[in-house]
Formats: sequence, structure tokens, C-alpha cells
Amino acid sequence: MHDAQMDYYGVRLATCSSDKTVKIFDIKNGGQILAAELRGHEGPVWQLAWAHPMYGNILASCSYDRKVIIWKETNGQWDRLYEYANHDSSVNSVCWAPHEFGLMLACGSSDGAVSIISSTADGQWDTKKINNAHTIGCNAVSWCPAVAAGSLVDQPSSQRPQQTRRFVTGGCDNLVKIWREEDGQWKEEQKLEAHSDWVRDVAWAPSIGLPTQTIASCSQDGRVIIWKSEDGTSWTSKVLNKFPDVVWHVSWSITGNILAVSGGDNKVSLWKESLEGQWVCVSDVNKGQGQTIAPAEPQKPEQ
Repeated sequence: MHDAQMDYYGVRLATCSSDKTVKIFDIKNGGQILAAELRGHEGPVWQLAWAHPMYGNILASCSYDRKVIIWKETNGQWDRLYEYANHDSSVNSVCWAPHEFGLMLACGSSDGAVSIISSTADGQWDTKKINNAHTIGCNAVSWCPAVAAGSLVDQPSSQRPQQTRRFVTGGCDNLVKIWREEDGQWKEEQKLEAHSDWVRDVAWAPSIGLPTQTIASCSQDGRVIIWKSEDGTSWTSKVLNKFPDVVWHVSWSITGNILAVSGGDNKVSLWKESLEGQWVCVSDVNKGQGQTIAPAEPQKPEQ
């Protein structure tokens, strides 16, 4: 299994694997009941993403077969809503934009390009592509929150500015890049350098409108790096921890204050920033054993 994603309400689980299928499970009484098996890909399916429920039950999947498929459930039946096959290599990552931006999906591929697929008012699909976003390939993509940084303290909600559409990507060029939409075109806004090997995942932290913006990235170099910006233009980096093996995934809690990290050491650890600005491990889980080890004292990160 390559990915497992709960829907917005936590009542459905979607999984994907090398058997080329996407499976949908209903979560009931603590168990999972297989509700649907979606077939359409011709290679291993790497990642899934649920759209916001205001658009219905919509799921995106991406595969080694170079395709992105957007699935929709209507009256209990899952069908292909749209299929995108304009990449030249494996599509490794899919991520839906905040629902305030519309039904918009970013896709990162091993061909080095990032595609943005968006639903138009007439029910059609518009596609844009950033070629050579990352040399060798793009491994991950994550959207900036729709809440403008600083809006919580700067302006009342009725006067908050429209947030610019932005997302972050990580690639095989060891770089983290931030992209911004400007006059309908996507432009590179920032190039963040700190990793010494392929960047495997990136995650833009959720925001309630505080001034600081935060991004987490992880790499085959074993490091997780936290990037912060007060103004959206200059970013500082801090190594959260140096792990003994490749780090595959980073994921923020819904409040954006706890980061989950999983890697080749077969562990999932949870990290939280202390008042002093230090990142400490607050939980450690061995994969497959379901056993949580809460440190008696928060663990200081290795440098």
C-alpha cells in the first residue's frame, strides 16, 4: 500500500497500492467495510487526495502510468469524472487546493513538470503546466492555506484581502520551491536550498491567520527542515531533526502545531514546537505495532 487518506468527515478511507487499484472503505464501529474498488490505472497508484465535500464525493489518484484520474461518486456509484494524461513520466503527487480557490488540483511528476487542473464554470477542465519545475523530477506538492498570513490580527474578517494562490513543491534537485499565480500564469516565487539529497515530501502548515507562515520538508538526507516566513518573501530554515534513514512523509495536524514524520526507520513520530522555539518529540509509534511511546521527557532533536 502506497497511500491511505481519510475523507473530510473521517467516515471513509481510500487506499492505493501497486495492484493498480484504488479501494474505498466505509469506517463503521471501528472497522472498515470495502465499499468500492476503482480500476482505471495501468500501473502502481502512488497517492490519493479527497476534494472538499462542498464539491461532492470526489477523489484524485495518480500513478506510475503517467495518469491522474479524478473520480466522483454519484448515487453510490464511482465513475471517472476526468482523466489527465499529459505527463511524460510517473505522476507522484496530487493535492487539492483550499476549497476557497475552487476545484483545483496540483500534480507533480517525475518528468519535472507540475500540472494544475481546475474545474471551470461550464463543467469543463482547464489545465496549465509548469515545465521544468524540478530537474530530474517533482516528488511532492502542497498548497498554501487560503487564510492570508496576519489577517487574524491585521483586519476584521470582512476586510481580509483575497489570498494569492500559492503552493510548494519538492524535487529530485534537492530543492523546495514556492510557486505563485500571477495574471493566470504560475511563476517561481522562491527557491529554498538546505537539503543535500532528494526532497521526498513538503507540507504547508494550516493557518488561522497568524503572521508566520510555516512549511515542513523532508528528504533522503534524513533531515526534516522547518521553513518560516514573517513576510512571505524571506524564509529561514531550521533542522527539526536528523533521522537515521530516509524520511518519506511529513503531515501537519489540522491546527498546524503538531507535525507527523514517517521514514525508513519504520516509525511515525509527532513533533511540537516549544515556547523556546525548539522542536521536541512528543510521541513515537512503531509502524504496524500500533504502540505509542510517549517520551517521559520531550526528546531534544539531533542536529
